[in-house]
Amino acid sequence: MNAPTNISAQTQNRKADHIRICLEEDVQCRQITNGLERYRFTHSCLPELNHNDIDLSTTFLGKHLGAPLLISSMTGGTEQAAIINQRLAQVAQHYKIAMGVGSQRVAVEKPQVADTFAVRKYAPDVLLFANLGAVQLNYKYGLDECLRVVDILEADALILHINPLQECIQPKGDTNFQGLLDKISKLCSEISVPVIAKEVGNGISAAIANKLIAAGVAAIDVAGAGGTSWAKVESERAENALQRRLGRTFADWGLPTAECITTIRAIAPDVPLIASGGLRHGLDVAAAIALGADIAGLAMPFLQAAATSETAVSELAEVLIAEITTVLFCTGNPTLYQLKHSGSLQRIE
Repeated sequence: MNAPTNISAQTQNRKADHIRICLEEDVQCRQITNGLERYRFTHSCLPELNHNDIDLSTTFLGKHLGAPLLISSMTGGTEQAAIINQRLAQVAQHYKIAMGVGSQRVAVEKPQVADTFAVRKYAPDVLLFANLGAVQLNYKYGLDECLRVVDILEADALILHINPLQECIQPKGDTNFQGLLDKISKLCSEISVPVIAKEVGNGISAAIANKLIAAGVAAIDVAGAGGTSWAKVESERAENALQRRLGRTFADWGLPTAECITTIRAIAPDVPLIASGGLRHGLDVAAAIALGADIAGLAMPFLQAAATSETAVSELAEVLIAEITTVLFCTGNPTLYQLKHSGSLQRIE
């Protein structure tokens, strides 16, 4: 499928805008939080553990991870994005953590930028996620386009990101979501890799998660509210007063990440579950896992580091791993499994 040149240029410009705005503007949620501040770990002053024996390894979608971390989907399609993705991939390989890339629609429309996403050469052993907007299934995308982005990345799974609010505010957004669940179901039955359903910062409710799982989605990334507000990002790109007003009105719209984790886990105890949305340090990661997530994704901290240097990304990974390890040590849990089942995290009434 060949898209008109002007559309591919618009998509590429949007990718560049998103990086710039996220790095330079205040686009964080302010009134809504990720919800994790409502919980507290019970400190164990006598953990009866050797710190050196703590094991952060886990598996997700059948692949081994050195720590329960995902470099969340962010970017691709521009020269700057290529540098960012290379730095992220090299660090992901070193620490054996998972990585997703930003929407690859631009690579479908403009194949010459596909290399900005193609990070497998830097991360041969890493769990890698390709990424397309689910709504594109209503705009002439199908199995062929999905397989194309998987092949570009040599990906282990495909993320379908679901972003109705962003599309409402985004200039020339794609807002036909009618009948989308059936198309997601058809894709899940046809494609050769697992499909992950992901929001972009407004959260997935238990009711919608249940429908997605029934449709054949293999994993859920809750991507709850409390971090970067894509309504605010798109308001910064607004072409008129109406779009700007919409972005500001809905800046704090969505379901907190903690609420998404607990409500989805209550109705789907076994679905592979990614916690993301406003996680900023390893304590957040540990809390999300204690609530029921399997791994946790961070975007903004990794973007800020990757825009600086590969060393900065590596230092961030080291800090996150040290913070998660400290939580396990100070709650007396040698593994992530034991943390999740220990009852160490308590809701503050």
